[in-house]
Amino acid sequence: MTTESRKVSESRTTISQLMNPQDANLTGNVHGGHIMKLVDEAGALAGMRHSRQRVVTVAVDQLTFREPIYIGDLITIVSEISYVGRTSMEAEVSVYAEDPQKGKRRHTNTAYLVYVALDEHGKPVGVPSLATETKEQQLRLEQGKARQEHRLNRAKQGGALDS
Repeated sequence: MTTESRKVSESRTTISQLMNPQDANLTGNVHGGHIMKLVDEAGALAGMRHSRQRVVTVAVDQLTFREPIYIGDLITIVSEISYVGRTSMEAEVSVYAEDPQKGKRRHTNTAYLVYVALDEHGKPVGVPSLATETKEQQLRLEQGKARQEHRLNRAKQGGALDS
């Protein structure tokens, strides 16, 4: 790990996009795959802002859609780094859908994704440590460490993730 540290807020990224007919299925619900792509982009941007490197996705924790997102909804995706290892970073990504005419906003899902920072040769590179700014961020850091330990234990059976 590098000796420098970056604040959680330095990684925070927000993406907003209006959902259009091409984003949805025949019933008017936005495709889950479209939302998943945006979630991955937001998480990757948080990872790039934290590490100042290119990143690749190495894991996606459960992504459960609690409510549908419809054509005409404005989605807002907020991501920030919640845990860092030596070369890996966990991003917490939350998705909100809003009916812009009624002003009704709802939280549709939260996911945790893991990214590895890469150098100019495509090799994993160390990332700065994470400086928490609030008690909530410190708790998320501790929870992120537990999630990463769980991922690493699972990976021992079939693959490797960085710690």
